[in-house]
Amino acid sequence: MPHRNITKKQALHYHQHPKPGKISIQATTAMETQKDLSLAYTPGVATPCLEIEKNPENAYKYTSKGNLVAVVSNGTAVLGLGNLGALASKPVMEGKSILFKKFSGLDSFDIEVDTENVDTFCNTVIAISPTFGGINLEDIKSPECFEIERRLVEELDIPVMHDDQHGTAVISTAAIINACKIIGKNIETMKVVVVGAGAAAISCARLYRQLGVKVIYMLDSKGVVHNGRSDLNIYKREFANHMYKTHKEAFEGADVVLGLSKPGTFTLDDLKLMSENPIVFALSNPIPEVFPDDVLKVRPDAIVATGRSDFDNQVNNVLGFPFIFRGAMDVRARKINTQMKLAAAYALAELATQEVPQYLNEIYGKKLIFGKDYIIPKPFDKRLIVEISSAVAKAAIKSESSPLKDFDIEKYKQELAALI
Repeated sequence: MPHRNITKKQALHYHQHPKPGKISIQATTAMETQKDLSLAYTPGVATPCLEIEKNPENAYKYTSKGNLVAVVSNGTAVLGLGNLGALASKPVMEGKSILFKKFSGLDSFDIEVDTENVDTFCNTVIAISPTFGGINLEDIKSPECFEIERRLVEELDIPVMHDDQHGTAVISTAAIINACKIIGKNIETMKVVVVGAGAAAISCARLYRQLGVKVIYMLDSKGVVHNGRSDLNIYKREFANHMYKTHKEAFEGADVVLGLSKPGTFTLDDLKLMSENPIVFALSNPIPEVFPDDVLKVRPDAIVATGRSDFDNQVNNVLGFPFIFRGAMDVRARKINTQMKLAAAYALAELATQEVPQYLNEIYGKKLIFGKDYIIPKPFDKRLIVEISSAVAKAAIKSESSPLKDFDIEKYKQELAALI
């Protein structure tokens, strides 16, 4: 149970030493001689500038744009801590940047935008976008995050993704695919209860529909989301039921419960109402809605996942965003569309069914075998970059989000394997 032993003193020391923060810039070219200086700056630098002016695509050839992601936030929804503001979100954004580097080899700058105004935020990101090959939005509160992402996706010709929404959706979709495979349930006939109605919950429910789920009940802090309520925003209305249902009625016979709320928003008594072999995803962090040990006491037939690293089946966004952006950016995708997200989910699900390399068994101190306690891959699985990024790249080309035509996917897989 690693992170339970982390103290405040240790966390602060980690972020202060050997020097403040978690990221720095490193040169990729020589800078040792007068000739190097002349090539790197004036007069040599004028040549690529003029080539990019003639053809903007040359920016991918002569600059770091194609391997550079911006992690952008205004700090209005930082982890589970709430609206801390732009500056206080910086440690999280730096952390996201090093995860990009560690897991996918993508370079990243964290950009903290000090505004809660949607227009100002969008205009700022649009203005700085030429620097980057992709934009990862992070920790922006709902419902503004939906409008911000929509505008930026429409305006920019590089991949934009709000990871708090889509990362959780992709990983939990992969988990549902494999859970159904293990217990023999049909995705299209399942009843799903989503507890929470924020950005991640809405995005998960949307992707589950694309997966084939037809019956979804959404609950917010006021109860079941239904058409009789006058307090619903346009995003909740997507999942409003036509008739009133109580909390209890929503859980009766449900096959899946997805918790993206806070501790206690559904209970062990609710789980007793669910169907045989229930799928229970309690993803509130750091304290889940219900703890796995307690779930299995009342529902030993359940498959359980949380957002924590000290329990089996961690729904961790690091399984998704580094590799989704890697694949999207490597084929110059203009958008990260639904086909690409589903491709990532299916690739994740498939990877978990394969034999696990010995180094992973050693890292986690046990033999990992596909089953109820291992339904999604582990973050340190080195195969993720090959399988997920190539699946996303292939889907981008097939869906015409990428302009590339003659792309050798097998050669690309070899190139990804060389990054490991």
